[in-house]
Amino acid sequence: MKAASRFMSAASAVALSVGVAIPGAVVAHLASVSVVEAATVSRIEVRGNRRVDAETIRNYIAVQPGVPFDRGDLNEAVKRLFGTGLFANVTINQVGSTLVVEVEEYAIVNQVLFQGNKKIKDAELAQKVQLQPRRPFSQALLEADAETIREAYGRVGRDDATVVPRVQELDEGRVNVIFEIQEGGRTKIASINFVGNNAFSDRRLQEVIATKRSNLFSFLFRNDVYDEDRLRADEETLRRFYYNRGYADFRVISSSADLNETENEYVITITVDEGERYTFGAIDVETTIEGVDTTSLRSDIKTRQGAVYSAEKVEDTLIELTETMAGRGYAFAQVTPRGDRNFETREISIVYSIDEGPRTYIERIEIRGNTRTRDYVIRREFDLSEGDAFNQVLVQRAKRRLEALDFFEVVNIATVPGSQPDQVVLVVDVIEKATGEFSIGAGYATGQSSSTGGGFTLEGSVAERNFLGRGQYIRVAVAGGQNSRDFNFSFTEPYFLGRRIAAGFDIFRQTREYSSYDSETTGGTVRFGLPITEALAAQVAYNYSQESYAYSGGAQAVCTDPEPGSGTPCPVPPSVQTAIGFGTWVKSSISGTLVYNTLDNPKNPRDGFYASTTTEFAGVGGDAKFVKVTGQANYYRTLSEELDVVGLVRAGGGHVEAYSGSLRVFDHFESSDRIIRGFDYNGIGPVQPDGNGELRQVGGKSYLHATAEAQFPLPVLPQGFGVRGAVFADAATLFGSDLANTSGTAMAWRASVGAGLIWASPFGPLRLDYAFPILKEPTDRVQNFSFGVSTRF
Repeated sequence: MKAASRFMSAASAVALSVGVAIPGAVVAHLASVSVVEAATVSRIEVRGNRRVDAETIRNYIAVQPGVPFDRGDLNEAVKRLFGTGLFANVTINQVGSTLVVEVEEYAIVNQVLFQGNKKIKDAELAQKVQLQPRRPFSQALLEADAETIREAYGRVGRDDATVVPRVQELDEGRVNVIFEIQEGGRTKIASINFVGNNAFSDRRLQEVIATKRSNLFSFLFRNDVYDEDRLRADEETLRRFYYNRGYADFRVISSSADLNETENEYVITITVDEGERYTFGAIDVETTIEGVDTTSLRSDIKTRQGAVYSAEKVEDTLIELTETMAGRGYAFAQVTPRGDRNFETREISIVYSIDEGPRTYIERIEIRGNTRTRDYVIRREFDLSEGDAFNQVLVQRAKRRLEALDFFEVVNIATVPGSQPDQVVLVVDVIEKATGEFSIGAGYATGQSSSTGGGFTLEGSVAERNFLGRGQYIRVAVAGGQNSRDFNFSFTEPYFLGRRIAAGFDIFRQTREYSSYDSETTGGTVRFGLPITEALAAQVAYNYSQESYAYSGGAQAVCTDPEPGSGTPCPVPPSVQTAIGFGTWVKSSISGTLVYNTLDNPKNPRDGFYASTTTEFAGVGGDAKFVKVTGQANYYRTLSEELDVVGLVRAGGGHVEAYSGSLRVFDHFESSDRIIRGFDYNGIGPVQPDGNGELRQVGGKSYLHATAEAQFPLPVLPQGFGVRGAVFADAATLFGSDLANTSGTAMAWRASVGAGLIWASPFGPLRLDYAFPILKEPTDRVQNFSFGVSTRF
């Protein structure tokens, strides 16, 4: 199908060339008959024109009455008239002392209509075709537009779509252009096969590339569409994957897509040559620039002798050395890695050579392919601008930043010579992709948890990562369950005031129904984020919220009884009664957060470190007066590349302390499945008796938790389903309280083990866990199943 498509494109191009060449040849022949040598005419007569003014045509031919002209002048005149795109035919003849110019104007397009299209809307197709209302019509453009539409359907997985162009004649030289479309069936990808891979299985490599095999959920993911550009991008992704895991000699020998027209399915085959696996040998730095001490540069080196070879580590070193040299005043310093392979020991020794590079400047940055994303959104990812010294390393950094935005399927940056020998033009080619997201998250609690009372909770959200093409992030989320209702709106501008400062705000409302009382919280946050390094970022925020509590059901009467002991005991602990009696509680606070992130993939991490710590100071007005410190660290490491087993170690903790008065019960920490699985929400920690003498958890001032987990693919399920398994062990403690008549405040560890399923679903990352407590206290409440969003950092 693809080969046939290319043949039709070539045929159309040949037809167009012939169509233009033949009239020109005829005119040249006529001119040669009419004008053999230089001649003059007394006037110029224009015939056949209906819309184009005769004087405009005379200006194009550039022949003046009384001025000698020859055959070459007439040939050039014909070319200029054809070049306007207004005429289907042009002839020029000399009749006595008159030069007669006869033209046949193209018809004018009245409307461009699309019939039979459902998968691609009219507005999208109208942007792709060249024929437009109130512009000249040509048969060549009609055929080219039909082929463009067929290619557009190929990119959405409908390679057998047919497009029949039709022209409807109207009066006054106008036409309607109609494209009759039969969209056909969806072209699927039956399989993706790899040949020559030994270090990594087909399943592992299928996870690396963006193109996926068709499955039950492909209509949601839309990642099973064969596209030649996407396959080229997948080849580059494979190269990066192997280069960063020691295979410096890796090559993609070939990649092909064979279409089974009977089944309307592609079979993709990628043939690779992995080569040997290398480690880093000796590492050194040298320079030809006088006055530069290479010893002081060694701290910028990210490659270490004995470690597995990684092209990414080499790139990171180039960037660090280049920036350090630029900071020392060497704007044109050029860092070049020189590798020396030892085939016997399978080591690559690297010398980073620093030289004074050529004095080349950036003339301009040209951006192509961005139909939606604004130019400035792309330009601001460059640490270079027009007039700056050209630096290839910083160009590569910009490329990585653009890819990290997740706005584009493909990002290519090339250089072409500028107008001067010492200038270059950066050409940035991008292919945009959809940036809107619709996700559904769910949760389930068994038993009577203190927060929701059990049952399902469901969350739906709509997000846009590139709002209006400005690179802004916006998200609206609504959640609800049997006993809870949430609303959240978030907005983030990643470049506030033109600087790399992320500014945003959040507005939220939460409603909870507990067994004996209800709560309602409304608030908002204004935040600013600042990157410190590529991996380290800081955020400051102002937080404001109002909380109100009220008794529900029969608790309203018994808990507000003016004569204690005369009726049914209040089923609410005294500390909760005190907080409810206070009325509306206002918290006004400022917070600061540090985040360190080296994860290779935020959605499905396999290697890297993520850590965050937050300090919140409440007391900038309002009723709350406390200081709260929390922190968490996550470390991911691939334990087996061949089996695709990923290890995770997580640890965290927090402490809150009142600095004026006593700490409210609702400001204590409560346990959840993010701290330890196998226990109910707020199911561990200090307890306080209610009016019935039943012990109820009231949270604690401090907590610590740790997790060890292994994640692995499930062989019984197709890779395209995105389901992985996990086994884990959790440990946690929640302790400390200044509340009266509270027990279980000492540090006591709980532990659980379990297994889970992680699903990268079309509705967002979901996770189902079953955990069994192996260490617990008598007052703890067990909850074996938990179901919710899988991300935990």
